[in-house]
Formats: sequence, structure tokens, C-alpha cells
Amino acid sequence: MSIDQNNINDVIGRTVYGSDGDKIGEVGQVYLDDETGRPEWATVRTGLFGTKESFVPLAQSSQTDDGLTVPYDKSTVKDAPRVDADQGHLSQSEEAELYRHYGLEYSESQSDTGYADTTTGTSGGVDVDRSAGHDTSGPDTDDAMTRSEERLVAGTRTEEAGRARLRKYVVTEQEQVSVPVSREEVRLEREPITDANRGAALDGPDISEEEHEVTLRAERPVVDTEAVPVERVRLGKETVTDEERVQGEVRKEQIEFDDAGGRTDRR
Repeated sequence: MSIDQNNINDVIGRTVYGSDGDKIGEVGQVYLDDETGRPEWATVRTGLFGTKESFVPLAQSSQTDDGLTVPYDKSTVKDAPRVDADQGHLSQSEEAELYRHYGLEYSESQSDTGYADTTTGTSGGVDVDRSAGHDTSGPDTDDAMTRSEERLVAGTRTEEAGRARLRKYVVTEQEQVSVPVSREEVRLEREPITDANRGAALDGPDISEEEHEVTLRAERPVVDTEAVPVERVRLGKETVTDEERVQGEVRKEQIEFDDAGGRTDRR
């Protein structure tokens, strides 16, 4: 669906998508042609927290259920010439520069463009009754001037800060343990001849040569290993909150007045 004065309110604040389907930002304001009253430009809030606005032509743009689709990619819109979107009006030189950026033809006879007053559906560049006061740098206002200033809006985003890996590997160490071992030693035993052993003593020749042999045994230590579970290890995460200071540039509007007496005051 094309953009006209009847659906301007439906466009403001909607998501803007590029020709490749990527999200570019959100519609901030709609600018109307001073002569025809047709929507000609839209500002797209881009950058961190939507703090920057870029102009994009509404020709060949279409409104869908998801938002506004423009025939340009994200980089083309973000790189558009910087024009102060708060001024409420595009001069012919500013409009010509934007036309050149988007590869569109521009003639000097084209009219200026002003932002759309969504409460009345008129362009900020159309002449109206100025008895209530007129801000020469923007739309018609009441008898008071609004002073605005920018403030830093700090937030956070989550990004990957590092990775931790749990890895198991094998090391070899030397250990010592004490093992009790036993051994047999030979011991010479003598016993006198008594009535109890006399028969065994006289069994055999009176004089002879003879040998007796015993086998000695000893224990030797041996080493083997066995695998036993000792503990369970896993990776856990915890959130630690720190405070960091951020800084940025902000703009403030200043108001000054002077009268016929030459008095000047700044606020």
C-alpha cells in the first residue's frame, strides 16, 4: 500500500525494512511536499538507541503489515547526507543533495518540503495564521518556545566475552607405598640325645657322610594399578555485576532574546 496523507499516522513509529529485507530503523517523521501535500520524505531513526535520523524518499515505498519497505539497502539509508530532522523543513539545497545521494533526478523548480503535522495533516512549510506565534526554524507554535536538550540514555547489550573449556588429560606421577614382605631364613637347631630321639639317632650307619637340604622362600613386592573414581567436575556460570562509566556528546538548545533597547539575554 502506498503512502498518502490519509495513512501518515499509521507509518510513524513503524519499522523500516530495506530492499534486502534487513531492518533499518523506525519512522520518526514524515515530510510533505509544500505544493502537492503528498508525503515525500520520511526520517528513519538509526544508530544505538535510535539517536540518529536519516532521510529516505517515500517514492516507490510501500506500507505492509510489518512496517514500511523502502527500495534501498540499510547502508544507503544510513549513509544519507546528514540533515537536521528537528528543523521541520528541507531547503532546496538539502533536498537536492538527498536526491543526488539516492540517484534521483532533481530540478531547481521543485518546491521545498516540510514535515507533516500529524494532528492536522498539513505540511510544516504551508503558510498558516501566524497570530499565535511562528517559529521560523520549524512548525507553527503557540506563544511559547520549547527548549529541548539531549540526555544520555545508557543501556546494555549482551555479547560474547570469552569461553571456558573443561578438558581432561592424563599425567604420570611417582608414588611410594610401604609393603610388608616376609622371607624364610635358615636356622641351625641342635638337640641333645634323649630317650625320645635315641632311636632316630641310632637309625643308620655309625659313621657316614650325609647332606640335608631345605628350600627357603621369600616374598617380593609387586606393583599394579586400578582406576577408581575420586570426584565429579563440571562447569558452572555465575553473573557478576560491575559498574562502568560511559560518556557521550549531547546537544542542548539555548534561547536568547533581544529587544529594541538592545538588551540581550541568554538562557
